[in-house]
Amino acid sequence: MDWWKYVIVCVVGYFLGNINFARIISRSQKKDITELGSGNPGTMNMVRNMGAKWGALTLVGDVVKSVAASMFGLLFIGTYGLYAGGLSAVVGHIYPIIYGLKGGKGVASAIGVFLVAYPVVSLVSFAAAFVFLLLAKYASLTSLILITTLTIYVGYVQNDLAIRIMVFSIWLLVWLGHRSNIMKAIVGKERKTDLAKAFSKIKTAPKTKESTKN
Repeated sequence: MDWWKYVIVCVVGYFLGNINFARIISRSQKKDITELGSGNPGTMNMVRNMGAKWGALTLVGDVVKSVAASMFGLLFIGTYGLYAGGLSAVVGHIYPIIYGLKGGKGVASAIGVFLVAYPVVSLVSFAAAFVFLLLAKYASLTSLILITTLTIYVGYVQNDLAIRIMVFSIWLLVWLGHRSNIMKAIVGKERKTDLAKAFSKIKTAPKTKESTKN
């Protein structure tokens, strides 16, 4: 076993995970997502406070960084490297050292790992989760169901104990990241996310004076 390869993959994956697109995008718009809404630097808080467009960009960015970490591990080591790099990216997203260990909840980063491992299953599951979110309007519940479903699938098709442990670790990290949401849901105080309303607020560029005259 070339342990040094795993060290490289884990370090690269962790620091890729430290890249927080919610913070980057919100600051590009002269705002700080950690001071808005729940303060969570993640996709749903961006959707609620900055709109669907910026939320979607945040989602894509957080998925891509995890895909990059997983792909690097896959190409550098193999299947074990895929999950090691992806797990490290999730850890880096939730506990980023450059932000004082205050990160997001890891859902998008986790999706990126599964997307590299099983792209078709992940895309179908994501599409189903998106529809469920539109109807149920509970983002945390949707996220937990999605990650749990993908974790069960990988655990079923993969007989390797090491891979199962790494996937379970991703699942556990995401659930721990949502512990406050779980408590709110238990007491009936979990906030809803109306995606349809958020998308309806996306406006086209305002017309210029010249265009209104024509």
